[in-house]
Amino acid sequence: MSQEKVERYKKDKANRKQTIKKDKTKALLARLAGAVVCIVLVGWIGYSGYAKWESSKPAVSTEINTDAITNYISDLSAEE
Repeated sequence: MSQEKVERYKKDKANRKQTIKKDKTKALLARLAGAVVCIVLVGWIGYSGYAKWESSKPAVSTEINTDAITNYISDLSAEE
């Protein structure tokens, strides 16, 4: 039984660098995936809030009186 443990320890020790590298890579990918999810979530919340805020604002309308321009053009046409 103890010989099996020694053999397993030797095998683990031989692959330790590769195992540590794989674990670090997995941890990095997990952190990157979490960061991407957080960024997307914050962006979605921000966009939704902005859209709701914009829709709650009243529509802006402007009235323009063009009587002076119409009279000027009609006067020019009448003179010809």
